[in-house]
Amino acid sequence: MLPRRSDAQYFGGNKVRFKDLDFEVLKTEHFDVYFYPVERKAATQAARLAERWYARFSRLLGHQLSGRQPLILYASHPDFEQTNAIPGELGEGTGGVTEILKRRIVLPLGASLGETNHVIGHELVHAFQFDITGQGQSVVGFRVPAATRLPLWFIEGMAEFLSLGPVDAHTAMWLRDALERNAFPAIKDLDDPKYFPYRYGQAFWAFLAGHYGDQVVGQVLKAAGRSGDVGRALLKVTGMKVDSLSGLWHGDVEAAYAPRRAETKPAGSYGRLLIGGAKHPGLNVAPALSPDGEQLVFFSARDLFSIDLYLADGRTGEVRRRIIRTAVDPHYQSLEFINSAGAWDAPGRRLAFGAVSAGVAELSVLDVAGDRLEREIPLRGVGEIFNPTWSPDGRYIAFSALAGGFTDLFRYDLQENRLERLTDDAYADLQPAWSPDGRAIAFVTDRFSTSLRDLNPGAYQLALLDVATRQIRPLPDFADAKNIDPHWSPDGSALYFVSDHNGISNVYRLVLATGTPYQVTNLYTGASGITTISPALAVASRGGRVVVSVYEGSGYSLYAMDSTAALAGGLVSEPLGVVSPAVLPPRQRGPSELLAMLSAPDPGLPADTTFRVVPYHAHLALDHVAQPTIAVGVDRFGTYVGGGTGLSFSDMLDDQTVTTAFQISGSLKDLAALVAYENSRRRWTWGVAGEQVPYVTGGFLEYADTLRGDTALFQQVFRFRQTNHDLSFLAAYPFSRVRRVELTAGFTSISFAEELETRAISLRSNPGFIYFDTTATLPAPAAINLGTAGAALVYDNSYFGATSPILGQRYRVEADPTVGGIAFVNVLADYRRYVMPRRPFTLAARVLHYARYGSGGEDPRLSPLFLGYQSLVRGYDQGSFSTAECPTAIALGCPAFERLLGSRLLVANLELRFPLLGVLGLGSGYYGAFPIEVGVFGDGGLAWNNRDQTSLLHVHRQAVTSSGIALRVNLFGAAIGEVDYVHPFNRPQKGSYFEFSLTPGF
Repeated sequence: MLPRRSDAQYFGGNKVRFKDLDFEVLKTEHFDVYFYPVERKAATQAARLAERWYARFSRLLGHQLSGRQPLILYASHPDFEQTNAIPGELGEGTGGVTEILKRRIVLPLGASLGETNHVIGHELVHAFQFDITGQGQSVVGFRVPAATRLPLWFIEGMAEFLSLGPVDAHTAMWLRDALERNAFPAIKDLDDPKYFPYRYGQAFWAFLAGHYGDQVVGQVLKAAGRSGDVGRALLKVTGMKVDSLSGLWHGDVEAAYAPRRAETKPAGSYGRLLIGGAKHPGLNVAPALSPDGEQLVFFSARDLFSIDLYLADGRTGEVRRRIIRTAVDPHYQSLEFINSAGAWDAPGRRLAFGAVSAGVAELSVLDVAGDRLEREIPLRGVGEIFNPTWSPDGRYIAFSALAGGFTDLFRYDLQENRLERLTDDAYADLQPAWSPDGRAIAFVTDRFSTSLRDLNPGAYQLALLDVATRQIRPLPDFADAKNIDPHWSPDGSALYFVSDHNGISNVYRLVLATGTPYQVTNLYTGASGITTISPALAVASRGGRVVVSVYEGSGYSLYAMDSTAALAGGLVSEPLGVVSPAVLPPRQRGPSELLAMLSAPDPGLPADTTFRVVPYHAHLALDHVAQPTIAVGVDRFGTYVGGGTGLSFSDMLDDQTVTTAFQISGSLKDLAALVAYENSRRRWTWGVAGEQVPYVTGGFLEYADTLRGDTALFQQVFRFRQTNHDLSFLAAYPFSRVRRVELTAGFTSISFAEELETRAISLRSNPGFIYFDTTATLPAPAAINLGTAGAALVYDNSYFGATSPILGQRYRVEADPTVGGIAFVNVLADYRRYVMPRRPFTLAARVLHYARYGSGGEDPRLSPLFLGYQSLVRGYDQGSFSTAECPTAIALGCPAFERLLGSRLLVANLELRFPLLGVLGLGSGYYGAFPIEVGVFGDGGLAWNNRDQTSLLHVHRQAVTSSGIALRVNLFGAAIGEVDYVHPFNRPQKGSYFEFSLTPGF
C-alpha cells in the first residue's frame, strides 16, 4: 500500500477538471448510462454488457435491483480521475468504483472488450451486494448497507469470482506462490492486508462454490448481511466452522498445485536474478533493455512512496539512478506503469515512454545519457498511450493508444510532428513492436477471436501489421490462450512472447518462417506483470539478452537470460495435468451455472442497439438526511425545546451540491441554520453559503422581597444574545494537482440583544401564585457590519503516511482584509517541508506567521490570538497553567500566560519522525506491524502586539520554546491520537508533563 497524497481544506491536493465533459444519458431496460460524445460507440457496447451481467447476476443471486442502476463511463483513466461522483484522489490502480449513496457505478473504459466487460461485471456485483444487504434510504437518515461492514476479501473476492469465474491463470499464480512460501492463509487471516483481497478472495469463493455449488454465493451473502458475521454465515450455509473450511481449502490447494513443482522449474534455472528475488520481494515490472543489453529501465516501488522509473546495469542489476520520480514531482500525473513499458531507440541513447501530464496523454522522449527530457509531445486526440516502439531509423514512434474507449495503433512522425492512425476499429490493438527491418509491426489483438455482434471477448493473439499496406495478418500462436508482449529477436526471424497456453504464463519463441512455437521457460509461478496483460518481457535488439518479470515471493523480480540454448527453447509442453493449473481449486468441480453463463454470450444481451439517448440535466436529488434530534425539557424556568437535522442534495454527477443544516434551541430567535451551494462542474469551482449562528449567554439571580404586602420570591434571568449572519462566496482555481488559488468574499452582520426576564412568586399569602412574569428588552450594543475578502495561494505535494506527512512540501500564503465596524487584515504565511535524509527517518520543519494588521487588529471586541495551542507550540496549552505560575497580586495579571496572547504570532517547529515498529523490525512494510510514529521535536514561538514592536526585527516580548517526544497512533482510520511528553523551557514553575490531542502531525 502506498501512502496517499495529503487531503484537507487548509492544505490538500486538487482534483482538477482538465476537460469540460458534456454528458448524455443512454437508457436501457435497467440502466441509465452516462457518457459523453467521444465514447458514444463504446458506451453502447457497455450498456449491452451491463444488461447481460444484470441478467446473469439477478438469476444467480436471486435478486432484482431496486430502482434504475446508474452507470457513469469515462473514455480513459485520466478522464475518470477528474470525476466528482467519487470524492478524493483516484489512483492508477483504481479500475472502477461503486458508491453507496446513489449506488452509482463509475469506471473508465478498458483497453479491450474483455477488460471493460470484466470491470462492469465486477462493479455490478457490488451494486447487487449493496442492494441485497442494504436497508435503503428512508425518510430520515441513511442506513449503510451491511456489505460495507464485511471484510474486503469477502466483498471484492466475490466480485472477482462472479465476473471472472473459477478459471483464472493470474489468480492461480498467486496461490502457487503462497503455497511455495508456506504462507497460504487461513480464512481468518484474510483480513490481513498482506493478502491481496481480490486474488485470495476470488480463490476462496471459487473453492466454496466448487464444493457447494454457485448458489452458495448468494446464500452466504444474504446470511452475512443479516448477521454481520462471516463465520456465522458460513456455518449456517455450509454447516462447517471456519477452521474446518480452512483445512479443506488448504488441502484442495495442496492437491492442485503441489504436483506442479516436479513438472516445472524455478526462474533461476533459466537465468540470473537481476532485481528483487523471493527473499527480497518488491514491485519491479515492465523491463526495457537497451539494444546492447547493457542498460535496463524498469518501474519499481523501491522507495515505497511511488512507482518510479529506474535505470540499472543490464548485466548485474545494479541500480544506477532513478530517472523519473513521481512522489513529489507533480509534472507527471501518470507514467502508465500498469499497462506500459518504455522503449529504447536503435542507438541506445533515447528512451520513449507514455505518460499523462495535466490530463493530456503525452509521448515523452528522454535522453538517458544526458539525464534530461528531450521532448514532451502532448497528443490531445487520445486518452492514454501504451508501449511505444521506435522505428529502426528513429524517425517514427508507434504505440497503442486509448481513444474514444477503444485501443488502436498510432504512429508519430518526429520529423514532421504528425500523428497518424494505423488502425481504427472496436477491436483491441496492444503492445506494438517494430521489426528490425522496419517493414512490420508485431502487436497483440483480439480481432481474430472476439465477436462484436454478441460482444463475446476472445483471447489475445499475435498479429503482424504491414507498415506500407496496413494489411494485418494473424500469427500462428495458441488460439486457446493468452498471447501477449511480443518482442523481435535481433535477426527478425522470431518473436518472443508470453502465453498461458499450459495454464501458467511462460515465455515462448515463435519462428516466423515455419510458424513453430518453442517454449523458453516452464515456471512454477509465472512470467507476469501487475495484471494479466501487463508487459513482462524485454529483448535487447542487438545483443539478444532477454529480461523477464517473474512473480515470486509475493512480488515481481527481474531475471536475465543470455544462454543461446535456453533462449532457443524446447518443445511446447501441453497443459499440465488433467486439470489446467489455471483452474482454481478444487480440481474436481460439479456442474457450474456460473461457468455456463460466462460461456454463453447471447442470454441477456439486448439485440436492439438503438437505445434512447437524452441530454443530461443536473437535477438535484436528496442524498442524505442527517438523523434528526429533538430534546424537550421542563424546569422552573419553563419549557425547553431543541433539535436539529441536515439535508444533502446533489445531481447524479455531483457537479452541483446543496447542503443544509438546522438546529434550534428554545425559540426561533435561537435558530442556527446553514445553506450552502457548490458548483464544481468546471475547472473553476465556486460556491455560496449563508448561515445564521446565535450565541446565547446569561445569568440568573434569585432573592426575596416584599410585594403588595406579601413576601415574594423574585427570579431574574438575564440573557445576552449575539447572532452572526454570514453570507460568503468562495471560488478556487487549481493550476495543477498541487497548486491552486482561492478567492473569498463575504458579508457578516453581528447583532446584539439583551433581555431581562423577571418573575415574582408568592411565598406567604398564596404560595406558588405568580404575581407577574415579564420580559424587558434592555439597551444593547449596536450591530457590527463587516465586509470580508481574501485570496490564498496553496501548494501541497506532500505525501501523508499513517499519522503525518513524511515527504514533500506544502505552503499557504493568504491575506484576508476586513472592513466595516472593525477594519483589519488577517495575514497568514505557513511553510512546511518534509525531507527524508535516510529512510525511514523524516525531518519535518515548519515556519508560520499569522497576524492581524491594521487599525482594528487589536480591537478589544476581537479575541486575541493564542500561541499555546498544541498544534503550534507544545508545552503551553491553556489547561496546563496553574495559579502557582502567576503573581499573587491580581493587578499584575499572569505574565507567564499573557505573553502567549497577541495580535501577531510567529512559530517555528522542527521534528525528527520515524515509524517505531518499522525501525525495530517488528512486522513488515514501512510502519511494521502497526502504524506507530515517534517524533523528537523542538518548538518555538513568539506572540506580540503592535505596541511591543519598535521595528521590523525588534519586539519587546520573550519567545517561548519547548522540546520533547511525541507518540502518534492511527486509531484504525477514525482519528490520529498523539501523546507528547514535553518540557517547556520558559515556565520555571512547570516541569515536563504529558499532553494528549487528536490531530495529525504538522
